[in-house]
Amino acid sequence: MNRILLADDDAELTNMLGEYLGGEGLAVDTAHDGEAALAKARSGAFDLMVLDVMMPKKNGFDVLRELRAHSLLPVLMLTARDEDVDSIIGLELGADDYLPKPCNPRVLVARIRAILRRAATPAADVDGSAVLVLADLELHAGTRQVHRAGQPVVLTSTEYSVLEALLRAAGHVVSKAELSERALGRKLTRYDRSLDMHVSSLRRKLGALPGGGERIQTVRGVGYQYVRA
Repeated sequence: MNRILLADDDAELTNMLGEYLGGEGLAVDTAHDGEAALAKARSGAFDLMVLDVMMPKKNGFDVLRELRAHSLLPVLMLTARDEDVDSIIGLELGADDYLPKPCNPRVLVARIRAILRRAATPAADVDGSAVLVLADLELHAGTRQVHRAGQPVVLTSTEYSVLEALLRAAGHVVSKAELSERALGRKLTRYDRSLDMHVSSLRRKLGALPGGGERIQTVRGVGYQYVRA
């Protein structure tokens, strides 16, 4: 059974969501301030954290920033509705996904399950190839690890899934709609900036190609392409 940490200072909301998630076969624990959330998240006892932005003692951004210094625990941020900047900051800090509040519990469960699927380590690659190699980059599908020039690159589960989808289509454009379904496990919505932020993070972490060119190109109005050097 997957263990979920629900971090929000709204006790009534956490009780309601906790009951709903429990009915969906998820084990839930709660934290009502940022310090408690960070301590529990660091314990290693959870498979995913649902993290609200506005909390006492430490806000959600500070919790995520400190957590990411040592942990890749999947995190789904809960952001204020109509505050796009909150979702962008959360993704920049390493959140795997976000939902605006108030959120539909059914949508929350669907997002949680999608993130957990991405975070799971596959027994073998879908096409039988354990390693994808392009120039100085190696992606190990069996362990979900990435190396650049022999050095490990630390990615969140969502960043890994986006990169894997792009590498499998290297040299070809992958539309945002297709990339959203393949990497995020959901249909692309009109104002969803998640993919843009995950790609931006990948560019920063992977750096340029050995020859100095851009690894992931934006094809305006269509999607992204990983450059086959």
